[in-house]
This record gives sequence, C-alpha cells and structure tokens, in this order.
Amino acid sequence: MAQAIAALEAKINHPEKSERLAALRALTELEKRGALPAPQAGGYVNNHIHTTYSFSPYSPCAAAYTARKAGLTTAGIMDHDSVGGCPEFIEAGRILCMPVTCGFELRVNMRGTPFDGKTLNNPDQASVAYVAAHGIPHQKLGECEAFLAPCRQQRNLRNRRMTENLNAILKDSRLALDFERDILPLSQFQDGGSVTERHILCGLSRKIIDAYGRGAGTLAFLQEELALPVPEKVLGYLMDAENPHYLYDVLGVLKSALVSRFYVDATDECPDVNAFLEFTQSIGAISAYAYLGDVTDSVTGDKKAQKFEDDYLDELFAWLKQCGFRAVTYMPSRNTMAQLERVMALCARHELFQISGEDINTSRQSFICPALAKPAFRHLNTATWVLIGHELAASRRVEDGMFSAETARAYSALGSRIPVFEAIGKTSALVVGCTAPELDA
Repeated sequence: MAQAIAALEAKINHPEKSERLAALRALTELEKRGALPAPQAGGYVNNHIHTTYSFSPYSPCAAAYTARKAGLTTAGIMDHDSVGGCPEFIEAGRILCMPVTCGFELRVNMRGTPFDGKTLNNPDQASVAYVAAHGIPHQKLGECEAFLAPCRQQRNLRNRRMTENLNAILKDSRLALDFERDILPLSQFQDGGSVTERHILCGLSRKIIDAYGRGAGTLAFLQEELALPVPEKVLGYLMDAENPHYLYDVLGVLKSALVSRFYVDATDECPDVNAFLEFTQSIGAISAYAYLGDVTDSVTGDKKAQKFEDDYLDELFAWLKQCGFRAVTYMPSRNTMAQLERVMALCARHELFQISGEDINTSRQSFICPALAKPAFRHLNTATWVLIGHELAASRRVEDGMFSAETARAYSALGSRIPVFEAIGKTSALVVGCTAPELDA
C-alpha cells in the first residue's frame, strides 16, 4: 500500500492535468477508506502559493495536496502573469474538501507616480512593483487570461534576450542555454503558464549540476568561476550529494547574486499600475500591494540583503489608499516585528485589508508559517476566511463581493465587512464538510 500511495503522490505532478486530478481523487478515496491517514488541519493559512504555471515544484493539484498534508486549513494559488492553474486548483480544493482562493501576481509600471525611480518591492528594477489580484471571481478567469496573455508574450521576448546575455557570461560551452530547448519545456507556457527568470536559472542549474556533479565541483564553479557568494547555511547543502533539494539550492544562489548580470529591464510587459487597478476593480477582484520591506536574510534564501520601501512607507501607504488599492499582502516570517507592527498600523490607518501570503516556489520551503500562531497575527487567519467568503460571494454575483459599490453602501467601514464575509467563508466550508479551525494562541 505504501508503494501505491507513493506512486499516486508522484502522479499528482504528472504532465497531464487529467492524470493529476485522477491521482488526487484516488488519494482521497484511500483516505476515506482509512488506508491513508487524514492530515490534521492546524488552522494555518497561505494565500500565495506558486505552482508550475509560474515556477514551483508543485502542480496545482500537488500544491493543494501538499498544503493540506502540511497542515494548512486553506490555500491560495498565486502565479506570475497567469491564471492557467486556477481551474485545476479550484477542482483540487473540491476533491480535498479544502477551501481555496485564486489570484495572480504581476509587475506593474510605476512611472508617473511619486515612486518613479524608486526601489519598491522589486529587487531587480526601480519604478516597477509587484502587485497581486486576490479573490478572483471564478467567472472572470477568462477575462484575466485575456489581460495577462499579452504580458506573457512580451515577457518571453525579454526572456530570450536575458538568455542571450547569460550565455555571453558563461565560458563553459557545455552550459550554453537554448531558450526553446532548455527553458520553455520547464514551464506550462503552452497551457497558459508564464516563463520567469527562475526558469532560466533552473535551466542553468541543471546544466551546472550535469557538468560539474553534485558537491565540491558545483560549489567551486559557483564560487570561483561565477564569483558568487554562497551563504554559510547553503555551503553544507551544496556539499551534500544526497540533498533532495539540490537543484533548488543551486538556483537560489544564482537567483540571489547572478540575475543583475544578465537582467533586461521589464518595460512593455508591465501594465501601468492604474490599468491594473482598473482591471481588478472591473472584475471584482481584490487588488493588493505585496509588502517586502528591507531584508537581511530572506525566507526563500534567494534575495540578498537590500533596502526596499521602508524609507518611504508612510507615503507609499497613503498613495496606495488614494489610488484605489484594496489590500496589502505580507507574511510574518519575512520581516522583523518592528516592520510588521508598522505595516499593520498603516493598514489600519488607511483601511487596507491585510492578507497573509508567503511565496512558495521551492521544495525546501515549508508551507507552514509558525508565526501565524501568535496572537499578534490572528487577524490574518480571520482575513483568509474573509477572502474565501468574498471569492465565493463574488463568484455567484460580482456585485456581492467585498469591495463592490453595493457592499460599500451597505457596510461603509472595512471593519464592518470582516465578520460578514468571514461568516460566508466559514459557513460555506461547513456546508461541504470542511472545517474552519482557529490557531491556538
């Protein structure tokens, strides 16, 4: 039985969506029969899980299954420039009886705003910011695809130029990358997925490992040939030939220090921030700014110490509210308590909805953020049920969403909407047999 379970768990990452969903149904059937232990939901939440439709070890089915197995009560899909994985993720949630939410992330052009020329939450380029659309009404996914498809097409033109730049850096001919052969197949581009810088670096990581082997050879190449700094904790990972996360650890080193050497600025692929806001409002989704904050040691291990938006955070949050952003997304494990207290206070001052979301895009990362068990962040657990309630209501009728004109007339203050949409989220979960537990303080 153990072998059969392992085979099914591997199959939820099958290249074909129908095979993934069939494997997921088989796993849940084994669970119902008692042949597979049911995971204990710990009340944890995460609304920012990447899948293979941007960059991740997890298909939408695998992301939902792994999240539930890890102890998440709910999970949210969040792919770059793509909603291609959302239908599968929604169906996976139904199969697992786990409430899920849908969103997408992309970079927007900040030219013409007070932050033109400033570094916000994008480590690679000033005047560009990462934003997210949360709680997409399911009937609006087609409109999202139409909005995002041109962004992906433009991004691939830049991806090809970056691949050429990277090849010019590499002296070993064995490492030369062909975009069509070595990078595009790593993505779900043909099925509506995006291709990111991580795909390029994944292609390079594979070639480095093939050429130099796991262990000292690859480490020496990174440190000596590419002159990349390797964090102390990563040294041990790269010397361990049996490390199951080896590919992602090599990729993390490349992501943190090599990108600036081959990066091409994102221009045409980035919608204007106001166009993004107009679009999300038109479909009834929740527009969110992704707070990063000055970092010293990032959660994902692939961001170097760098200053971001903290020096002008008060000005930024006032502007977010003024121009129509509805929410801010952040995760407690990324920042210091002082940073988070400041963010939470600014959200409260400007009535910006707070959403929990930690990027999941490597196999080494845990789906659980233990800090969410702290009383200071209990509102993020509540907010996820509010988000679920919004998505369910707006998927029935967009005008019933949390930030619609009708809802604003009925409940003018953000705080008055919280219990209403929380109840919708939790009641819907109970109707289908799911639970909505609270985290223990």
